[in-house]
Amino acid sequence: MPYQPPFTITSEILNLVAEISQQVGRLDASALNASPQLRKQNRIKTITGTLAIEGNTLTEEQITAIVDGQRVLGTVRELAEVNGAIAAYDALPNFEPSNIHDLLSAHGLMMAEVLLNAGVFRDKAVGIHKAGVVHHVAPPAHQVSGLMADLSRWLKQAKDHPLIASCVFHYEFEFIHPFSDGNGRMGRLWQTLILSQWHPLFLSLPLESVIKDYQSQYYQALEAADQHADSTPFIHFMLTVIAQTLAQNAPANALANAPVPIAELKTPDAILILVQGNAHLTRQQLADTLKKDVRTIARAMAKLQHAGRLKRIGSDKTGHWEVQV
Repeated sequence: MPYQPPFTITSEILNLVAEISQQVGRLDASALNASPQLRKQNRIKTITGTLAIEGNTLTEEQITAIVDGQRVLGTVRELAEVNGAIAAYDALPNFEPSNIHDLLSAHGLMMAEVLLNAGVFRDKAVGIHKAGVVHHVAPPAHQVSGLMADLSRWLKQAKDHPLIASCVFHYEFEFIHPFSDGNGRMGRLWQTLILSQWHPLFLSLPLESVIKDYQSQYYQALEAADQHADSTPFIHFMLTVIAQTLAQNAPANALANAPVPIAELKTPDAILILVQGNAHLTRQQLADTLKKDVRTIARAMAKLQHAGRLKRIGSDKTGHWEVQV
């Protein structure tokens, strides 16, 4: 009987899939894919985020310098991790998500300068430890090849929406922990690959950077799925992160849909139009979109709030804006 990963499609998950599909539709015609510079910036954010989750301390500026071929001071391992991530993400469009050989090749690129056995499944037992406490014991090494073959066959034949299937694969991959090192960054890389097969937009989105912003919740979702022996909690978390990533990359779309050219509007009016299009915009994103100093944006927003035309719902980090009529 074919392997079927355990998970439940809840109404919350269905709502998130619908919301994300609408967001992708709105972003489809944006400048996100048309701008090489923006694609490069997002790729750098992606690499910075996925490596930072694993403890790499190199900054976005330093990784930008490495991408540009400049010399950067850092430990041998951290520099090797960056080189590997650059190579793996550059090759991503050439891989097939359900192909085990491609998965091994991607790991070989990602960990080439870090592991002697890069691109090979582990041959020893592994577990995840935090502060001396065991949080997860992976299946025995002799089961890895069979488990990964089962998971890849399921992915190839899955009838579930790619948004859901990508989350399920990500969780199952982390549970199996098929490599001696690099499993976290490979799980995130492969989810991006699966999503990009649904829509190429995901090759240009810094999903891993947003996961880094919610790193503790990311690990909590993995642990919750372990405890339930069911990936549903992780699916819900990752879909929320995907929705957040899309929301944070919507300014170009909001500009395109504005009834009056933004440049011809006063700053407060332009802010209201952009926020109506994307309630999750940050002050910095508004400043970048309107080509204004962030302090100018902050003052304009403060005046709008004081006048009762704009309201902040929730915290600065996870909340959103609401335009008051």
